[in-house]
Amino acid sequence: MDIKRDKYLNDLIERMHNGMIKIVTGIRRVGKSYLLFKIFKQYLLASGVPEDHLIEINLDDRANIGLRDPDKCYNFVRSKITDGGQFYVLIDEVQLLPDFEDVLNGCLHIDNLDTYVTGSNSKFLSKDVVTEFRGRGDEIHLYPLTFKEYYACSGRDVYKAWADYVVYGGLPYVATLKSEERKAAYLSNLFKTTYLKDIIERNRIEKTQELEDLINVLASSVGSLSNPSKIKVTMESELRSKISLNTIKSYIDYLEEAFVLNAAYRYDIKGRRYIGAPLKYYFEDVGMRNARLGFRQVEEPHIMENIIFNELKYRGFSVDVGVVKTRELKSDGSQQRKLLEIDFVANKGSRKFYLQSALSLLDENKIRQEKASLINVEDSFKKIIVVKDIINLQRDEDGINKMSIFDFLLDENSLNL
Repeated sequence: MDIKRDKYLNDLIERMHNGMIKIVTGIRRVGKSYLLFKIFKQYLLASGVPEDHLIEINLDDRANIGLRDPDKCYNFVRSKITDGGQFYVLIDEVQLLPDFEDVLNGCLHIDNLDTYVTGSNSKFLSKDVVTEFRGRGDEIHLYPLTFKEYYACSGRDVYKAWADYVVYGGLPYVATLKSEERKAAYLSNLFKTTYLKDIIERNRIEKTQELEDLINVLASSVGSLSNPSKIKVTMESELRSKISLNTIKSYIDYLEEAFVLNAAYRYDIKGRRYIGAPLKYYFEDVGMRNARLGFRQVEEPHIMENIIFNELKYRGFSVDVGVVKTRELKSDGSQQRKLLEIDFVANKGSRKFYLQSALSLLDENKIRQEKASLINVEDSFKKIIVVKDIINLQRDEDGINKMSIFDFLLDENSLNL
C-alpha cells in the first residue's frame, strides 16, 4: 500500500540545498525511512537527479555494518562524490554511527553535498537533537497519519474510518492491517518492546514498574488537567506507590523527549500570560494510548480532543489550553471569581483560533456550557466548536462557529472557512 505524505515531501523539497542537515524525527514506526528512501528518493529521480548521485546508507542493514565506523562512513561518502554535480546523501538509523555529529558536520563542508538523515532510537529521538549539529540542523518532525491521510488509504467510508482511527490511531503499518486483532497486537507489542524499551535503556531506569504505572495514569487522564503533584497523589492512593515527585517529573520529561507525549500549557487569555500547572497531556498517537490501557478506556470525547490537538500540531500551530477569568453573581448578591476553560488556543504567526471539542450538542444546556468560555473572550479572533455531529458550517448570533469534526479534519484550510 502506498501512503502519500505530501506535506512532508514538500517540507523536504523546501529545504533542499539550504546548507543545513535535514533531520527527520518522530516516534518509532512512524514512517521516517519510507519518507526519505522511497517518497523523497522517487522525487529526486523524477526531477532528473542521476541515481549515482544519490548516496544511500542504511546503517541498520547488516551488509553496511562496516560503515558504522565513523571514519569509514565519512570516507565512503566522499568516495562517491566523483564530479562537481549535486550529490545527496540519505542516511538511515544514523544513531548507530558513533560520533555521528562529527561525521554529519563534516558533510556540511562538502559544497556539492546535501545531507538528510533519520534516526529511530531513544538517543536520536531526543528533542534537543538539532543542537548536536551546532545550529545547522533543520528538523522535520514526522507525525503519525492524520485522519485525512488514514481515510485516504483506508478504503472505508468516513464513519468506519473514524471508528477505526479513534481506536487504533495513525501509525502507517496499522493502516495496512485488516483485522482488529492484528492491529491491537501490533500496537501493544510495539509500545512495550520498542517505545518503553528505548526510554528505559537511554535513561537507565531501574524501577521500570513505576514508569509503566505512570504511563497508565497519564493515558487514563488524557484531556484532564494534571501535574506531577496530582499524579503522585493518584499513584499513592490507587497503586500504593512510593514514587517521588522528582522521579515523576523526570519520567514525564523522558516521555516528551521521545515524542510519546505532548504537553499543553494553560494560558490566561485576558492576562496574556502562562499560568503553569496544572496542564494537559496528549499522546502523539491515540492508538498507542489505547493499547497501553488494553483498549479498555476508549472514551470517544477524550480521544476526539486528543486527535484535534494532534491535528493542530501537524498543521504547525502552537497549542495551549485557554483560561478565561470571569465573575458571576451568587444568590446572595456577591460575586465570585470563576475560571472558564477553552480546550485549545491555536497560534501561528499573526493567526489565532479558539477551539472547543464537543462530541455532541444535544441540548441548550450543553450548548451554553461549551459557549460560555468563548463568549467571554473579548478579542475578534475566530471561535469554533468542533462537534462529531454532521452539521453545515454555521455561525450563531454570538459569533461562535460550529464545525463537524470531519469538515475540520478533512480540509487542512478548514479553520479559514
